[in-house]
Amino acid sequence: MPVTGGCHCGAIRYEVNGETMVHALCHCTDCRRHSGAPMVGWAMYPREAVKVVRGQPKIYHSSEHGRRHFCADCGTGLFYINENLMPDVIDIQSGTYDDPDAIPAVMHIQVAERIGWMERAHELPVFERFPPLE
Repeated sequence: MPVTGGCHCGAIRYEVNGETMVHALCHCTDCRRHSGAPMVGWAMYPREAVKVVRGQPKIYHSSEHGRRHFCADCGTGLFYINENLMPDVIDIQSGTYDDPDAIPAVMHIQVAERIGWMERAHELPVFERFPPLE
């Protein structure tokens, strides 16, 4: 059964037919700055396993070899490709899956660049929705 997903506004949709190579939570500065989040989930696949079925992502040259694909309409980050470092591989931002629980993350990477407070984020208070206003 394929994995499907897309951007926030729906302009870009993708389908994955293949096994996940690895699903990692990345803490590197580059991913954090690009996403505006303290970490990013990336699921790695052989490039031929991923097909964009609607729309066309815009490509940002985020480094000498890194290419970040995103929706030009809503800004959702979708894919990362680095042919120099990982030939014929594509990373998908796993938060864009229709069912993000379908493929659980198996590791944290780039923790040398992790925000200090993220190490203990699991100890923070938890609320079903919002904290009390008092």
